[in-house]
Amino acid sequence: MSRIGKLPISLPSGVTISVSDDNVVSVKGPLGTLSQKVDSDIKVEVENNTIILARPNDEKRLKSLHGLYRALIANMVTGVSKGYRKDLELVGVGYRAEANGQRLEMSLGFSHDIIMELPREIKVETKTERRSNPIITLSSIDKQLIGHVAAKIRSLRPPEPYKGKGIKFVGEQLRRKAGKSAGV
Repeated sequence: MSRIGKLPISLPSGVTISVSDDNVVSVKGPLGTLSQKVDSDIKVEVENNTIILARPNDEKRLKSLHGLYRALIANMVTGVSKGYRKDLELVGVGYRAEANGQRLEMSLGFSHDIIMELPREIKVETKTERRSNPIITLSSIDKQLIGHVAAKIRSLRPPEPYKGKGIKFVGEQLRRKAGKSAGV
């Protein structure tokens, strides 16, 4: 039995779930609605505020899908009830970020500014205070989408190992290198 797949998912108050005939799971909560197509062999059952996923046999393909779909549905339930948030920090002299609606405009030390159009499911905020690094805050109900967008923003200028300049996640530990040796 899959260790992840056999765990039941408890539904918080205000969250409803529906499973259609073609095995599409829809989760609706106070922050929005998400849906996910589930493999036809995996059975999704809703019993008194808990969701249980079951598979018919121990075939290797079904074992892997069992835990996967359980994790995806659990992330959907958390997303529509609490939401997800990612914070990115811009480390470097002259690095700045500004949000205008769904457009994120960043100055990252290149000869030009980088303008990024974000999906409408993601809310973006920027915070710049004197004597501190600018912070980009992304929030959404979709964990997969917010992780993808945050990784895309980080890939524009990943942190370098000598001074740590670049875009990093808040709280991320970087491996630092010593640099050149002093004497020869």
